[in-house]
Order: sequence, then structure tokens, then C-alpha cells
Amino acid sequence: MNTSRPHGLLPLFACSSLFMTALVSEAQGAPTATGSTNTRIEQLQQQLSEQAQEIKTLKQAVEEQEARQRELQRALKQESRAADASAEGAAQPAQASDTGRPTDVTRRAVRVGAAPSQEPHPPVVAPLFEQPGILTPKNKLVLEPSMQYTYSSSNRVALVGYTIIPALLVGLVDVREVKRNSFTGALTARYGLSNRMEVEAKVPYVYRYDSTISREFGTGSASDNAFSSKGHDIGDIEVAARYQFTDGGTDRPYLIGSMRFKSRTGKDPFEVVTDCITRCTGTSGTGLPLELPTGSGFYSLQPGLTWLFPSDPAVFFGGINYTYNFKRNNINRMVLGGEQEFIGSVSPGGIIGINFGMGLALNERSSFSMGVDLNSIDKTRQNGEAVRGSVRTQLASLLLGYAYRYNDTTALNVTVGAGLTRDTPDVSINVRIPKSF
Repeated sequence: MNTSRPHGLLPLFACSSLFMTALVSEAQGAPTATGSTNTRIEQLQQQLSEQAQEIKTLKQAVEEQEARQRELQRALKQESRAADASAEGAAQPAQASDTGRPTDVTRRAVRVGAAPSQEPHPPVVAPLFEQPGILTPKNKLVLEPSMQYTYSSSNRVALVGYTIIPALLVGLVDVREVKRNSFTGALTARYGLSNRMEVEAKVPYVYRYDSTISREFGTGSASDNAFSSKGHDIGDIEVAARYQFTDGGTDRPYLIGSMRFKSRTGKDPFEVVTDCITRCTGTSGTGLPLELPTGSGFYSLQPGLTWLFPSDPAVFFGGINYTYNFKRNNINRMVLGGEQEFIGSVSPGGIIGINFGMGLALNERSSFSMGVDLNSIDKTRQNGEAVRGSVRTQLASLLLGYAYRYNDTTALNVTVGAGLTRDTPDVSINVRIPKSF
């Protein structure tokens, strides 16, 4: 609004000056004026008085408008300060998170860099990896049922013999094509001991189905044989604890340390019956398990470090971890007929894991993430020596995640993974439904 006085007042002042000048001139030039002249002067004076009253009224109106404008400006400034204060003290965006819990005061889903002044929490993103990026609040419980499907296939050709010419092989050929399907249902519980620390327990149930198409060497078979097996039972129960080390924020990363322990409650590979008559050597059988295991058969401990870096409107995240598998001694394998085959001590190789990705809030209820998960598995050792044919294996997956928040306590998280190396599962789908209490 223009606070200057209206330009219409200037003509009024100009008219008043002209009238006064005319009166003075008439008084000086005609001292012997008649009564009609005096009447005209009185009329002019009355008009001047009326105009002066109008000017006074206009001045009052202008002052009232200026006062109203000042009040409006003060009100706008107060509202602006209140909005800034609310944004600075807001929690992270209220979108679906790995824990499913809401953030209660923020209204803009893409404002991921603002942390509360006390006990700040990392921003939430659609979860991709096993390590969630946001902790459970103090005295809050999160139950997360999940279902994961994994499919992988591999081909192997083994040649035993010698070559006379490049086109002729004298010997035996082992050709195998393995297709693996795995379903894992799990129930995960997380509880916040404080605003910086949480504990977790995970109980999985595993169903596996493998199909092997092979032409074993030593049999002289000219056709392929199909061999199928399955297994279902409880998997390896896991417990974990996480702690937030740093108070991150805009242009400052959050650092979260974790420690995960995996038991061997699932049926391990040495407990199932292997298709061998006496020993898995020569031509005594396929060497494949008649029933698939549901556990790894080894205890393991995994320390890790996760970081999150808010950069509005995205959140960059990643982590590094190392899985140590404990050695087992005096292992026996069950073969066909109930006999035991002595294997000795087995020490699985350690696993170095690195992952990174980016999360982006689509709106107040949904978010999208994408990332890469890399794992390097060391050689397995038996009786102190590397197993023949065992090499360091590289696993890599491209992961895409989507999260949708139904309400303040329940969310839906979907992750799809694609293998980038031959040893990685071809595809995996993981659906989680976290609910907070």
C-alpha cells in the first residue's frame, strides 16, 4: 500500500490560494464595493471553510489507513517469525520409514535437513539394507512383519579328461544348472532404550526349493537328469543393538554404530542328509542334499557403521560392515543310510560389506530410494587350509526401494534387488510392514 498522502489535496490548496488572492485583489482594487461584493466575499469564505473541513477529513482517513497498514505489517512479521521457529524445531519428514513411526510436526516432506534442538534423529528414507537409518524413539516398540523372495540360477560345466584335438574331448563331463527359490518370512521387533539407542530381535522362517539339472560325470549318461529338493524350518535368529554417535543436521552427517549377532537356530548344512551312499566321492551319488538347510550352521558377529547426510531435498546414506563367522570343530556330515562322514574343522571366510544410496521424498506420505550393496566373501578353510576350488567371491546388487505411510503408526516398504554379478541372486523382493506402538 502507498503510504504517501493523496495527490488530490494539492489542487485544493491551490484553489484556496487563488481564492485568497482574488479576495485581496478585489479588496485593494475596489474599496467602494457595493453590498453584492461583500456577499460574494462571504460566500467565498464559506467555501474555503468547507474545503478546509474536507481536507481535515481526508487527512484523518489517510492517517487511519497508515495505522492499519502498520498493523498488517507487524502481523505479517510475527507470522513469519513463528513459521521460521516452527521449521527450525521441526522433526524429520513424516514419510514411511523403516520403523513406521511418524514425525509429528513437520509439514513439508522434503525438509530432511532440520533436526530438533534436543536429541536429534536422522532423517527417514525408504529402507534398502538390513541396517535401518533411523532409530526407534525412547520407550517405543516397533513390530515389523516381512516377506522376502529370492531367485537365483547358475550354470556349471566341469571337464575331467584330456583333449586330443580342440574339437574332441576324451573323458567325462559334469554339466549342472541350478535354480534356487527362497521365501523368508520374518518378524522383527525393535525397542528404543533411549532416543539414541535401540535393540532389535529378528525371528525368520525359511522355505527353500531348489531344482538341479545335471549330467554327472562318472555315469556315462547322455541325457540330463533333474534333481529337486526343498526344506522349510525356522531360520537363524538374530539380535542387534544400535547407537547414534553424532548430532547431524544440514551439511552435517549422522553416524550410527551397530552390532549384530546371528545364532545357528536354523537347520544347518551338516544336519541334512546328503545324497551319497557312503562318502561323497567317486560315483556314489549326486552329492546334493536331500533336504535343504534353513540356516548357515555358524555363529556370526557383525559390527557396522551407518552414515546419513541430509541435503534438501535428498538424503545420501551408506555404511560399512564386517561379518566374522566363528569356526566350528569336529564337524560330521550325514550321508545316505545314516552314516556320518567326518569333515573336521571348518572356518567360513569373513565378509566385508559396503553399501551406499540416495533417498528422495516424493510427498508427505511416500519416498523413493536407490542404492548399491557390495559384499566380498573370503575363502572357506577346512582343517586350516583353503578348500580346493574356494576363491574370494564378489556379490553386488542394485536396490530400489519405495515407502508409503498409511497413517501415523503403519507404513509399507517395498524393496526390489537385481544381481550385478554371477554369484548374486538374480532378483529379490522384500516387503515390510512396520507398525509402531
